[in-house]
Amino acid sequence: MEIRRSLCLLALLGVAKGATNQSSSTTTQTTATSNTWQQQQQPVEYYKHLNAAANLGDFHEPHLTRSSVIFGLTKVVNENNVNLLCESHLRQVQHGILSKQPWAMKVLDASGTKPSGFVYGQNYWLGSREACKGVQHPVGITLSKNFERVMHHGLITQQAPFEMDYRVVYLRHNSPWQVEIKLMSEQIIHIGLCLPRACTGGEVKQLAGEYVSRGMFAENDIFDIQPEVLYLKDLELSDAFYQRTSFRLLVICVLATCALMLCAQQNPAGEDSTKETTVGLAPTESELWRVLHSLLRWEQLQQFVSCYDLPGNWAKIFVVRSIPTQKEIPVLNGLRSVCAIWIMIFHVVWFMYFTVHNKTVLISYAEQAFFQYVSSAPLLVDVFFTISGFLQTYNFLRNAAQLDAVRQNGWRKNLKLFGKLLFHRYLRLGPLYLVVMASVDLVYAYIGDTSVYHINERFDEMCSRHWWRNLLFIQNLFDHRDMCASWSWSLACEMQYFILANSLLFLYAKHPRLTKTLVTSALVSTTVWTYIIGLRIEFQLSFDAAFATGTEIYTSPFVRVLPYILGAITAWFLLEEAKQPEVEPNKMRNRCCWHFALFVFIACIYSTIRRDLGSLLAISLFVLGRLFFSLSVCWMIRGSARGRGVWWSRILEAKGFQHLSRLSYAIYLLNPLVIAFFYSLTSASTHADPLMLCVVTCGFAVIVYLASIVFSLAFELPYSNLSSLILRRSKLKSA
Repeated sequence: MEIRRSLCLLALLGVAKGATNQSSSTTTQTTATSNTWQQQQQPVEYYKHLNAAANLGDFHEPHLTRSSVIFGLTKVVNENNVNLLCESHLRQVQHGILSKQPWAMKVLDASGTKPSGFVYGQNYWLGSREACKGVQHPVGITLSKNFERVMHHGLITQQAPFEMDYRVVYLRHNSPWQVEIKLMSEQIIHIGLCLPRACTGGEVKQLAGEYVSRGMFAENDIFDIQPEVLYLKDLELSDAFYQRTSFRLLVICVLATCALMLCAQQNPAGEDSTKETTVGLAPTESELWRVLHSLLRWEQLQQFVSCYDLPGNWAKIFVVRSIPTQKEIPVLNGLRSVCAIWIMIFHVVWFMYFTVHNKTVLISYAEQAFFQYVSSAPLLVDVFFTISGFLQTYNFLRNAAQLDAVRQNGWRKNLKLFGKLLFHRYLRLGPLYLVVMASVDLVYAYIGDTSVYHINERFDEMCSRHWWRNLLFIQNLFDHRDMCASWSWSLACEMQYFILANSLLFLYAKHPRLTKTLVTSALVSTTVWTYIIGLRIEFQLSFDAAFATGTEIYTSPFVRVLPYILGAITAWFLLEEAKQPEVEPNKMRNRCCWHFALFVFIACIYSTIRRDLGSLLAISLFVLGRLFFSLSVCWMIRGSARGRGVWWSRILEAKGFQHLSRLSYAIYLLNPLVIAFFYSLTSASTHADPLMLCVVTCGFAVIVYLASIVFSLAFELPYSNLSSLILRRSKLKSA
């Protein structure tokens, strides 16, 4: 025992002297630290200090080995599993901790250990990334010398004798002592470690595997964790990030858009092309600007560039009309705006789930009556489907000239007209959608490398493989786990319903009775289909079952078409009513119908307060709830179109919603990306707290709103303007 202790003392003496030489060569060593170290140079005191450290190390070493992962790695390291420099540095970390050197104690403190709350989902043992940086770089803090402190002065100034890095090891556990919710992969333990830079990722992963396989992990015995090492992150952005196709495409797209916006400011479309002007241009002696100025005098190019006019597009977003036009239905603006913000609130909670350390508590909130308006928010997608079905049918049937043309045209001309309508639909929706898709690929590649969290939905991998599905708007026809930007499933449904609705409307122009029969059959078929699928997969309303059946129920275009059909039928009825003589409505009955519609709307939102229902009851509640929910929205649209309403419908018709409605498409596409990105940048797990969630939601609302303005100005309005320009020129040619 004495020989072992003597050898230990000699080793500690060598390490301590090495650390002394290293720290004395730095400029950040303070006078207090130097004086302390000089006192330790006295032989008697120094050997007493090391002897006490050795005794203390013998006492704490078994506990540290089982409770601290970083210390456990120093115990399993040898020359066979790591390089010599890594082994040497890890040995120094071990001896530094046992001898309580300040820099080593900071390493121990910065590395993660098990916190409380494991039973309810606390799998984020992240330690402190900032504290690990402090091991290598002193914290920039000034402390007065006028006060006595019991702290070790080296806590601030003493640095590690070698480079350190913060890394995260991910373990899959199989503990029966944690509530398993089955929403993606919550059984991943994140362990943050402050490690020497000399150790490679593969070596650290191998060390971690040996540490847990030897049964040295105390938590394995207590909670039956049975850990399995999955992978390790060094939280550094890989070089491959800049080689991604999405990165190059976004750079090109942004540069091209900025150039077109600049050109639009240099030569507005309304300027006389025959007038010699150099206002706003660079000096005319520049040949480049001369060529640009000449090109901008070409009328067709001038009209194209004018679509990117920034002040003009800004005015379009913010313009508010006091009196809506006859073509507008005011309540649609309010419904779009409210539902877009409402769904954003749901996404704040949904993406919070992947960073929250009390997942069970968060899910329990979602099942409480007060929070049903959040947990049932996905039902609001049906509002957009109802509006889309209504507007598609309403605008088509109201266009008498187009309707007559369809009746008179042969199948070739109608096919050409059909393709023209589809092209303009794609032109208006496609550019912003594709830019967001590329942004999703790039952002998720970034957070996959740099975020401390395990990213279950690797959209960067999905987008790289399945980008063509999104390009064709067919991603919802595949498994919801294999989607790029999974929230875009409803946009794919909208495009498919647009094609289906146009086909039926073209048929209606020539064969009205046949079309009515087909629409009625479709309404019955989607209801029967939903019942069959729901009973076959034993559908339930619980969150885990709903997520597992997302492909068959939630994103299926055959199931979700019901509100679109109801919206289309409402448009047909409204136009038929307009042909009849106006009848003075009963005001009392009208008010009662409006309030009943609101009651049904809210009742459907809160209908899932009980989620422990059998398959038949669950699928019946799903079908009937969506049916009555859509019918309530149809009544609101019809009432607003006929100029009737009550006090709360007037709120939805307020002028301010005109502005938000124009941004609703951008808000819908961007909010999940923005929310996921900001959550992923945090270095510590979040806590599900309703009060703080309200504050966080308000912050996200502002950020998403500002981002939507930027993206709408750059990638939505210019192409909407271009579509309108093409349509105007087509009408002029026809005339």
